[in-house]
Amino acid sequence: MALPDKKHIVIGITGGIAAYKALSLIRLFKQAEYDVRVVATKNALEFVTPLTIETLSQNSLYHEMFGPSPKRSVDHIAIADWADAVVIAPASANIIGKYAHGIADDPLSTLLLAVKAPVFVAPAMNCNMYSHPAVQANLTILQERGVHIVEPQGGFLACGYEGQGRLEDPEQIFKVVDQYLNQELSLQGVQAVVTAGPTYESIDPVRFIGNHSSGLMGFELAQVLAEMGAQVTLVTGPTRLTVTHPSIERVDVVSAQQMYETVMAKSQAAKLIIMAAAVADYTPVTVANQKIKKDQQEFQLLLRKTKDILWELGQNKRNDQCLVGFALETENEIENAQKKLQNKKCDWIVLNSMNHPQAGFNKPTNKVMMISKENQIVETEVLSKKEIAAEIVRTVVNSLKIN
Repeated sequence: MALPDKKHIVIGITGGIAAYKALSLIRLFKQAEYDVRVVATKNALEFVTPLTIETLSQNSLYHEMFGPSPKRSVDHIAIADWADAVVIAPASANIIGKYAHGIADDPLSTLLLAVKAPVFVAPAMNCNMYSHPAVQANLTILQERGVHIVEPQGGFLACGYEGQGRLEDPEQIFKVVDQYLNQELSLQGVQAVVTAGPTYESIDPVRFIGNHSSGLMGFELAQVLAEMGAQVTLVTGPTRLTVTHPSIERVDVVSAQQMYETVMAKSQAAKLIIMAAAVADYTPVTVANQKIKKDQQEFQLLLRKTKDILWELGQNKRNDQCLVGFALETENEIENAQKKLQNKKCDWIVLNSMNHPQAGFNKPTNKVMMISKENQIVETEVLSKKEIAAEIVRTVVNSLKIN
């Protein structure tokens, strides 16, 4: 159910056979007493009529870039400030591409560049289109900017193909948005530390040892925690990701030693610590002052272990602190994760698998298994990293009552 004060929802409809499902989505929001306005593309109106949209939403439809009056012409910009959330359902490959690259040539794409409220994008298209590298790259760009992606479902498509690309059911889209807007601030006042990204261990002034972590999982965890009311310190290695939530303090580091020093200092005031960073296990013993020349057939690099941040946090953990570690395993996954859980004295360990094609580094989706120190096991399906982050936070908070 919506909050007592009516929430403002903008539903964007783009061209495609799934446009008819947007009518059900309008109805669901209206039944929950949301105020709904609709912005549709020209192609969307080939599938659904303005009269139907306006009857269901009980508001005027916005579909023209330039209306008959000056006021009407800027209305689609004004509702960007009015909106508490924007839901694009269905979202075509076209609107996804425009949004990702800042193109504004119709009311909907213009609205998307003007809106500051949360945006939910629910793709629907042919399965080959959806899996195309360009579409996936555009979705990754949006996700990295904080846009919520409601993944399409697999199955038989209207075009005759079978695969992933069918619009998520309107009931599920409504549920995702409604829960987001009405979530209780269960972590109000809680101090949290989250680590993210890789570390870079310098070899010389131009080379380093690193890994493929994008940092997305850690950034999504920080965002979920902040949305639930926590004050979050995000300690991140090198990444192109950005932070927008005012309750997230971002601290950038480069090396494992810098991350160690920062985390140990920041963790003292924290009640919840989530170590999602992919910290280097080894670092060069010496770093060359000048670029190392390629004048030898073989080159030996002597490495030493970096400080084990998670282990030290576990050794110094207070009774009122909750420590969550991550394990990325390629073999004997559960056994190795359980050993890490015990050795590092974590409350929870989150097991990532490199053996699933939709999980791991530089992917927008993930599939994890959460294991508690009491051997409680919670396993997720393949979900967006935003959804995985929400599952992790919910599981941890519900089990430990840390707030």
